[in-house]
Amino acid sequence: MKTIKMLTILLFCVMLASCGGKKTGKSVFTPTSSGRAYEVLVVVTQGLWERPAGRALFDVLDSDVPGLPQSERSFRLMYTAPNSFDATLKIIRNIIIVDVDGKKYTRPSFKYSKDVYAAPQMILTIQAPDEATFAEFVTENRQTIIDFFTHAEMNRQIVNLESKHSDFISNTVKEMFDSEVWVPGELASYKKGKDFFWAGSNTATNDQNFVIYSFPYRDKNTFTKDYFIQKRDSVMKINIPGAREGMYMMTDSLMTDVRPITVQGEYCLEVRGLWRVKGDLMGGPFVSHVRLDKKNQRIIVSEIFVYSPDKMKRNLVRNLEASLYTLKFPDTVQKENTIPANVDKD
Repeated sequence: MKTIKMLTILLFCVMLASCGGKKTGKSVFTPTSSGRAYEVLVVVTQGLWERPAGRALFDVLDSDVPGLPQSERSFRLMYTAPNSFDATLKIIRNIIIVDVDGKKYTRPSFKYSKDVYAAPQMILTIQAPDEATFAEFVTENRQTIIDFFTHAEMNRQIVNLESKHSDFISNTVKEMFDSEVWVPGELASYKKGKDFFWAGSNTATNDQNFVIYSFPYRDKNTFTKDYFIQKRDSVMKINIPGAREGMYMMTDSLMTDVRPITVQGEYCLEVRGLWRVKGDLMGGPFVSHVRLDKKNQRIIVSEIFVYSPDKMKRNLVRNLEASLYTLKFPDTVQKENTIPANVDKD
């Protein structure tokens, strides 16, 4: 009888583990990962870490976040030798394992694993036959490494947004643009315009904002930096004026960068840079996604911008930026909201 009872309890635990792992990969037996957002542990021998190969990886991870008004590092770094990579360190949320071995590898590559020792957790293994090849590989693929862990953190934010997004904003965007999006519930103020919607937290020291607007698609020149700035400035001048006449939000063209990315399986122009208010000292960073709604032959721009003077802005911008990846257009194939890793899985 006692044996049957123990088997029943064990079966129940296995069922719980199975149910709990459907979405996050975490079971009741998997510990919760430790560490802060955008914190990365590098597992590497001390000698390699201090030589040019290790310095090349350090320079990638220690680079500045683009589009911010002040210098902020992409990640907070820690490192440990492989023989010190114990149970405590194995549950850190973001890990890089450096594996340089001429007997095992003939060319460099990335491999990643998810929720191995804890959840949520992402582990990126960088393999190479020698240190010179390793240094060249990480330097050439710096954006891949940065995006891998940045998107891992954004995906964690997207999981939170699924249950904690603003229903009002989602319903309004659905009504106005026939699209879906998840935006943090803290954005309680809003304004509607012609093919334009703004929502913000409207606080004095930590102003978070989401904007979405649309306009007809003309040709491929729509997806250029110059066209975007001209269109953004015209839209913001009408819809986000300043406190006094003649004041309005405008784009700092010299501090604006664009790059093509993929969102929901489709082309997107990512724009990031700085905004400022003409005739005032207000300003801050913004990130925009410019995408084509093929069904309606229109451009939809979704954007987040922040006003947080004298505060660090990296995490604030990135947390809001995660919302942009959840935007789905009408009659599109429903895809995962999470951002693909773009690295081979181990």
